[in-house]
Amino acid sequence: MPVPLVLASQSPARLSTLRSAGVEPRVIVSAVDEDAALEAARVEHEAAGWGPLEPDDAVLVLARAKAVTVAELHDTEAIVLGCDSMLELDGEILGKPADAADAIARWRTMRGRTGVLHTGHWLVDDREDGTGGTLGATSSTVVRFARLTDAEIEAYVATGEPLRVAGAFTVDGLGGPYVEAIEGDYHGVVGVSLPLLRGLLAELEVAFHELRG
Repeated sequence: MPVPLVLASQSPARLSTLRSAGVEPRVIVSAVDEDAALEAARVEHEAAGWGPLEPDDAVLVLARAKAVTVAELHDTEAIVLGCDSMLELDGEILGKPADAADAIARWRTMRGRTGVLHTGHWLVDDREDGTGGTLGATSSTVVRFARLTDAEIEAYVATGEPLRVAGAFTVDGLGGPYVEAIEGDYHGVVGVSLPLLRGLLAELEVAFHELRG
């Protein structure tokens, strides 16, 4: 019997990535208030004298919130995986654009430049016979964007895809032609780093192939 996995995310790209690796997770979308979770984390960081919440920590905060919430509210009897992605550009954290105008403005800033796509991963072992462990890590990948024309930006945003994804781009979809290069884990940019997930699972005494059965 395979070790059951619950994906606490509504991202089709994350689900597709896991399926391509032979894993068929159950999807339970968390109802986490992301703004509230980030604000609470920022206050805690500053109160503890740790300084501002860095982008690679912010995605981990949200990934943890998603995984923990699903594990607490549902009888999953599985390992629960929460993920969250954000693009860092000039030290600024960029999630999903607010609307088409925001996406167009974002791409006019991004084109011809380099950013870092951070994806936080958090696991909760919610199995009755499991380790009971909970842990996470962040995958960070450098992304170089093509120098798009205004017409290309407007055509891409008109597809609606940039409005649905962190950073307003994909590498595995319609945005692929507009990403010139990446330095790091491709799957981390898509939304879930398979090598990082393998390492986290090992700390819960689970081999990746055990998710496949």
